[in-house]
Order: sequence, then C-alpha cells, then structure tokens
Amino acid sequence: MSVNMKNLVTRTLSGAVLAVVFFGAIYCSKWSFGALMLAMAVGCQHEFYRLCHAAGNRPQKFAGMALGISLVVVSFVIFMQFGGTEAVDALVGRTVYALGLYMLLLVPTIFICEMVRNQSTPIANIAATFMGVIYAALPIALLFFVPLLLGGGVWNPWVMLGYVLIIWANDVFAYLVGCTIGRHRICERISPKKSWEGFFGGVIGAVAVGVGVGWLLDANLWLWGGLAAVAAVTGVAGDFVESMLKRSVDVKDSGTMLPGHGGWLDRFDAMLISAPFVFVYLLIVM
Repeated sequence: MSVNMKNLVTRTLSGAVLAVVFFGAIYCSKWSFGALMLAMAVGCQHEFYRLCHAAGNRPQKFAGMALGISLVVVSFVIFMQFGGTEAVDALVGRTVYALGLYMLLLVPTIFICEMVRNQSTPIANIAATFMGVIYAALPIALLFFVPLLLGGGVWNPWVMLGYVLIIWANDVFAYLVGCTIGRHRICERISPKKSWEGFFGGVIGAVAVGVGVGWLLDANLWLWGGLAAVAAVTGVAGDFVESMLKRSVDVKDSGTMLPGHGGWLDRFDAMLISAPFVFVYLLIVM
C-alpha cells in the first residue's frame, strides 16, 4: 500500500471515530455534551499556548487554562438551568450578566499573576494569555447557548448536531469543489491551496445542508439558511486564522490529537471563529 493510500485510510478511520464520539456525546445527554465542550476548550487552549511558546512568548498557561475552564463551567451551569420554562430573553440576560462578571474578574487576575511572575515581556505575555481564553475558550462556552436559542430555550441535541453538520459540510464541499475546479487563490500567503471556487462551493453546500436541517426539524428555513451562511463564511475565516498562527511558527499541524487531521485547533478552527458570529446572529434574528 502506497504512503498516500495509507494516509487516506488513516485520515478516514480517525475522522469516522471523531464523528462517532462527537455526535454520540452531543446526542447522549447534556452532561456528555458538556464534557465534550470542556475537552475541546482544554485541548484548544493547550495547543494555542504551545504555539505562543514557539513564537517566543511566555503566556500564563495554567492561569489561562484555569480561567478558560471556569468560563466553560459557568456557561454549562447556566445551560443546565434551562429546560423550556423560562423565556429566551431570560437566558440571554443571565448569560450576558455572568460572562460580564467573569470578564471583570479576568482582567485584574491576569495582570496580578504577571506581576508576580516578573517576566521580561509582560505585555506580550498578558496579551497571549488573554487571547488563549478569548480565542479558544469563549467561543466554546457560547456553543452551549446556540441550540437553546434555536430551540426557544429547550435543549434539542438534533439542533446542535445540525450546526455541526453545517460546519463540516462547508469543509467537505469547499474541498471537493476546490480540488475539482479551483483556480483562483484567496490568500496564497496564508493558505496557498484554498480557492475562491472552493469558498463559494463550501458556502453553497453549507446553506443547502442548513436548509435541509431546518426542513427535517420543521423549523424556519430562512433562519437555518442564514445561520448556515454566517457559519460557513466565518468558518473559512477561522481556517485562515489558524493557518496564520501556524505559519508564524512554521508548523504544519497544531498538534497530534487526531491521526491524519492534526490537533484540536486543526479540527475545530472553523467553529472557534464561527460560534460568536452565529451567537450574535441568533440574538439579532430571534
């Protein structure tokens, strides 16, 4: 068996295992969904801080990860308290209030910790620590509320699965169209293989899947189509952002979590950037 064939088999098998674990955790229960989100936050933050370290920065890894974990846990506690008996505006209000208090405590804590460390580059270290929380943990914390907003405050695992399918459909369609007819590159400096043809193919495919999910859930098709468009466009931006970070330290993958796919950031980069945009989109249109 050739090397390319072995890589394809490895990538396919590991991708199938990831899909089973991911979808299974979402479908099984709220608790397994929460555990999945926590694992994603820890894995993504760990890899982000490792990239920062490779770039010569010295972020407060353990303090940043502790803050990221607490953010996810706070969001999960709020998430668990809603079962359809309270209005969506109450959910939004409580979420904004809790996250606002969290951010008020986050800022002075990081500065105090950096003062104690007595490093030579405190500004860069503080910035890198903040970004580990904001880039890798905050979007994952917001993912708890996407299915609740779409479900009117009621947890429905199929809603979350639909959102994940949209993200993955964008990747698949972009890859297929880009490999077939891709000619015009978007930004060769960051990602030389991504084309405009693949970009539009991914967006169209994601919107089609989004409308299909809305139809299967007997939901508003325009709402789901708009959500898919927002998730697809910002998801591509997320892919470019992670590529930019990796190129800055000259590495191919952010980690080795999944054979053939790379690390946590490689697999969930699109979701990290799309989640805040989807959250705001739902706040506007709901």
